[in-house]
Amino acid sequence: MMAFSYTLSAYIARRFAAMSLALVAALAGLVALFDFIELLRRAATRPEATFGLVASIASLRLPFVVLQILPFAVLLGGIIAFWRLARSSELVVARAAGVSAWSFLAGPVLVAACLGTLAITVVSPLSAAMLARAERLDATYLRNATGLSSLAGGRLWLRQADATLEPGGVAILAGVPEVNRESGFRLTQVSLWRLSAHDRPLERVEAPLARLVPGAWELQQAVTFGSDRQPSAPGTLRLPTTLTPDRIEDSFASPDTLSFWALPGFIQVLESSGFSAMRHRLHFHSLLSLPLLTAAMALMAAGFSMRHSRRGGVARMIGAGIAAGFALFLLDKVSEEFGQAGTLPVALAAWAPSVAGLLLALTLLIYQEDG
Repeated sequence: MMAFSYTLSAYIARRFAAMSLALVAALAGLVALFDFIELLRRAATRPEATFGLVASIASLRLPFVVLQILPFAVLLGGIIAFWRLARSSELVVARAAGVSAWSFLAGPVLVAACLGTLAITVVSPLSAAMLARAERLDATYLRNATGLSSLAGGRLWLRQADATLEPGGVAILAGVPEVNRESGFRLTQVSLWRLSAHDRPLERVEAPLARLVPGAWELQQAVTFGSDRQPSAPGTLRLPTTLTPDRIEDSFASPDTLSFWALPGFIQVLESSGFSAMRHRLHFHSLLSLPLLTAAMALMAAGFSMRHSRRGGVARMIGAGIAAGFALFLLDKVSEEFGQAGTLPVALAAWAPSVAGLLLALTLLIYQEDG
């Protein structure tokens, strides 16, 4: 019986994997087609945006589309696979032979979890690199905005470690960002506050210009006000920093343009530089929860589609499964908004849809399983 159960689980897992991958390809192609049509509409008034360029942008977004539709594709693929097995009475025969549903569902659940793991470890880095390239092309040819130039116009605030005056010190830098192809990234109307580890003011610096050079901010004609509040003679001041123009740009870019492997280090640099890393933390936890979400979708697909066709109500059950998938998608978006607003803890906002889907699937299977 053990060998029979293992063979049956492997057989069902193959059917489940084939149908899930087919749905991933079909849904990704459909979404990419609509995305391509939308890009063509936007490019209609841009003579420099050729058909080849639009096709390149759409294809570069394809791995990102795969990441977004993967859980729903697993749900739909699982529903179709299990419904076909139930219609051909293969599952009925297996359960009549004494094989528990928990036994033959181990294979599909493992396949779903592996798909989720593969997505975050392999597809995510590929998606991040290709999406970043797609967004740069989109900004250059379809929106006429490139990189750091989109930051110009508002006042930029940065916070970073500063052990120059005192161990554990902090520096707060504020200025208006400007981007110049020759001089690089710089701030004008600069104010710098240097604080101790306990937020005690050490000195204040005012400068008309600060340039970001490798490894430091270079404040020109800087006037320093010490603890006696007396101004010093204007001069050049160097403030060590780990920031680069790319890191500043990435902090304002979508977290989707950063791979799963790069997110932890980037979050640390972001927070030490005074940027909010809420979106990046939420994205990282969402990626971490993806294997659990895909496994929950596999169990949910089984719970909603293993009903034998002779018992009736199959269409209603399958429709309920699809509705449950959309409900989880809506829950994911709502919890994401609450997480970004800080109303919910980041971990709770990211993991809630996966845990809710798993509990729903287990409840349904426990209710249906009679042996």
